[in-house]
Amino acid sequence: MIETRKLCVAFGPVSILEQVDLDAPPGAVLGVVGHNGAGKTTLMRTLIGALPVASGEVRLDGIDVTGWPSRQRARLGIGYMPEDRRLIPELTVRANIELPLEVAGLAGAERNRRVSGALDMIPELAPLIQRRGNQLSGGQQKLAALARAICQGQRLLLLDEPFEGVAPALVQRLVEVLRALRRQGPTILVTDSEGANLEGLCDRRFTIERGRMRPDDSLHHNPEALP
Repeated sequence: MIETRKLCVAFGPVSILEQVDLDAPPGAVLGVVGHNGAGKTTLMRTLIGALPVASGEVRLDGIDVTGWPSRQRARLGIGYMPEDRRLIPELTVRANIELPLEVAGLAGAERNRRVSGALDMIPELAPLIQRRGNQLSGGQQKLAALARAICQGQRLLLLDEPFEGVAPALVQRLVEVLRALRRQGPTILVTDSEGANLEGLCDRRFTIERGRMRPDDSLHHNPEALP
């Protein structure tokens, strides 16, 4: 589904990602673990097309999308949940969730179907659907951002630090949602600072340090994982 080959990203003279090779097959859940500043967010933003590539390739379903902008990649069914959530404070929860669907040009009936599906998966959002983004708690904003990514990411979900800064009960709830999502078939790439939250969730896990990524051989594999 998504591959990178010798992917390098730099900010001016400073190298952020170096020679990153990643292969996420359809329906797999991949975890990327690394401390703050290791390159996790840069990787996610590069995959969604928000950052330019210095060298290397990004491929989706075998198509080279390295030079494609974010909007064009999103139309392939990629959903992105940034670490800072990025809800528009003045818009309602529903409007925030639907925004990328409108940008993608989806008809109203399809938008309604996808929003209904996300609310079935995250029913806690249903009573909040008409609240504005700035009326939500931090945890509620996380759920709204996840619902937005789910609606757009029918094929690939990029979840950047979804567990960061939330209470243990919400961490568990987010894990439950991700387990339900994996049964629906999208490929999921999720980052985490410590890795404990990914135990039993991932088919494969990688460690990223100073922009370089390697397989994490210490992973206790998910019993549902692909062979």
